[in-house]
Amino acid sequence: MNKLIATLIAGLFATAATAQTTTTPAATDAVVKAEAKAEKEVVKAEAKEIKNAAKADEKVNKAVAKANEKKAEAHADAVKAHANAVEKVAKADPEDRAKAVAKAEEKIADANLKADKKMIKADEKLLKTQVDAAADKAQAAAKTEQVRAEAQADVHKAAAKH
Repeated sequence: MNKLIATLIAGLFATAATAQTTTTPAATDAVVKAEAKAEKEVVKAEAKEIKNAAKADEKVNKAVAKANEKKAEAHADAVKAHANAVEKVAKADPEDRAKAVAKAEEKIADANLKADKKMIKADEKLLKTQVDAAADKAQAAAKTEQVRAEAQADVHKAAAKH
């Protein structure tokens, strides 16, 4: 019996709560049009954001390839300088060998420094390109978010009018 009374009371509260909720009026034609326009603008902005992101990624990929190419070129130049220095030491007369070794070590050190500078410069350019690409992506995302907010505001304006 207690369960039956409890169920009836719970049902009473449930129907009372349902009766108190107000139903929203059907969306007017203006609101529907505003929502459609807003959705269209958001989709357009998102497509533009994706396009900008793809361009930024393409720039980064090109920069990575170029940096790797520069690094390989610098490494090849250093290896060539090492080989030339070793060859000169091998060709040197036994009495001039110590002098040739010292000169070769100097040339190797210069070649290594030159290669390191080229590699650092390539990395610097790559990092700059990556930062620029990230900034471009962030700006595109911010613009998309702005369009999304403006579209939502337009929908709310249309709903407030009717």
